[in-house]
Amino acid sequence: MQHQIIAAIIVSSIAFFLVFVITPFLIKALEKRNSVVKDYHRKGGAMVARPGGPSLIVGILISGIVLYAFFPKTEIIAILTTTALAFFVGLVDDKKVMGGWFKPLALAATAIPILLLGVYDSDLSFPLFGDVKIPLLYLGVVVIMISITGNTINSIDVLNGVASGFMVIAGSALTISLIILQNYEVAIASLMLVFASLAFYKYHKFPSKIFPGDSGALTLGAMYGAIAIVGQVEVVAAIALGPAIINSFLFLSSMKRIVEHREIKAKPVSLTEDFKLKATSDKDASVTLVRLILAGGRPLTEKEIGYVIFRLTIFSGILAIITAFMMEISL
Repeated sequence: MQHQIIAAIIVSSIAFFLVFVITPFLIKALEKRNSVVKDYHRKGGAMVARPGGPSLIVGILISGIVLYAFFPKTEIIAILTTTALAFFVGLVDDKKVMGGWFKPLALAATAIPILLLGVYDSDLSFPLFGDVKIPLLYLGVVVIMISITGNTINSIDVLNGVASGFMVIAGSALTISLIILQNYEVAIASLMLVFASLAFYKYHKFPSKIFPGDSGALTLGAMYGAIAIVGQVEVVAAIALGPAIINSFLFLSSMKRIVEHREIKAKPVSLTEDFKLKATSDKDASVTLVRLILAGGRPLTEKEIGYVIFRLTIFSGILAIITAFMMEISL
């Protein structure tokens, strides 16, 4: 246990330090190359550097290599490989806007290392009821879950600081759940994700100095999904991801097809004169979690909406931890 605690401290510190130090240099480099996008929700329409994925992937991969030096397990290789592939999928989409089906299909392919390395258990664990054996069906679960977790984090990345802050909370709940279930090495990988996200949040929070872009959001989401599969906590992970999953469901059910956010002309929210957000009355606009939060209420600032999402995520995280306790009791 002492060896694992030392590894956790070192690995999480490296992940935090690298992202924290590299991101300012990345911001300057992106601004120099004019790789910036307009923040339409901010007064004056500030130009913000994008994408932040490179600093996240560097911090995650280097700290992951150190984790592998402590615990040379195939599971860690699978998590890092899937995460790296998801980063490249996002980077392609950052450079060139692809069709709506590109990310789901490409992310599904990033799950291949998990399948090839065999670092999964085809028994799906549920609280109280125990394990459900679905050997063939579970292969599809692996592929679909990486695609879902990657895209849900990407879809909730609509406000300053939300994607990274959301991952800090959901990842913390996942880490605690893995510790409860005594899967310590994978819990350290999850802790690595939390601290990388926390360091990035420093620059991503309102007012953002950098946006994660598809490369950053898909990196965080795919790593979260890979950890859930390798750590055999798929149900717990889904519960902790609740608000983001609800957001994706609302969006898809309202649009009735898979579509790239940047291709949508009718926006779900609009700006007031004092730069607060309110739900739009446009029937053609998609339904999202943000629009649902604003529906029927007073306009809110971007920061206020972010805090509402974070409170919902904390609630989901608590439910996930309770579920982990129930799973531990049923073992």
